[in-house]
Amino acid sequence: MKNREETDIRLNELKRHIFYELLDLTGRVFVVVRNAENVVIGNRGFLPEEEEKGLILVFNRGMKFTWDDYGIDARLVFGTNPQHCIVPAEHIMGVYCPELNTQFLSLTDAGTETATESTTVEEKPSKVVKVDFRKKKA
Repeated sequence: MKNREETDIRLNELKRHIFYELLDLTGRVFVVVRNAENVVIGNRGFLPEEEEKGLILVFNRGMKFTWDDYGIDARLVFGTNPQHCIVPAEHIMGVYCPELNTQFLSLTDAGTETATESTTVEEKPSKVVKVDFRKKKA
């Protein structure tokens, strides 16, 4: 098995690849971001529910943003307020596209060194984000 750092790098590259493939196919991609100290969502931050379940960001072809080796750097609008956002790739839990009924989830804990840590699985809070892609009937 490869070392943890190399695996994390390749996983982040996979997230970025899937993001751009979905963006190319449909023009719109959703990203689920976990709350972490180095995630910057302007001066807005995370709302209480988002701190627990994650924040969903929407990107489209017309937006100006970059996704480099570190993560996403974008100016996003919440309501009418633009916010400078920096999202390290390791805190991106999911990339999905409702139009294609497609999702990629990466629910690994950022910063976890090994599986032999003293914390057990039962003690860790759930980071599963449920997404319903079915269209609502009128």
